[in-house]
Amino acid sequence: MFAERTGYIIWVSDIKAARNLEKYGTLHYVSRKMHYAVMYVNADRAEEVMKNVRRLSYVRKIERSYRNELKTEYTSNGPDKSRYYGL
Repeated sequence: MFAERTGYIIWVSDIKAARNLEKYGTLHYVSRKMHYAVMYVNADRAEEVMKNVRRLSYVRKIERSYRNELKTEYTSNGPDKSRYYGL
């Protein structure tokens, strides 16, 4: 139903030019202070899109986000210690 998405953190030198990244994928967030943008791209086209983005003059560095690889289901195997910290 939904396409598999891959996140990328793109470090840029020009924030105004970073708005042009919308034509390559979904631009999720742009940090004006730290000069980076978070962008999501379809996983099947990710390599060719990043090759085109890397050519842009205002792009410094591209990092892949590992968010979809992190474990998000947690289990409580240990004993509950909350009763020891009561008032």
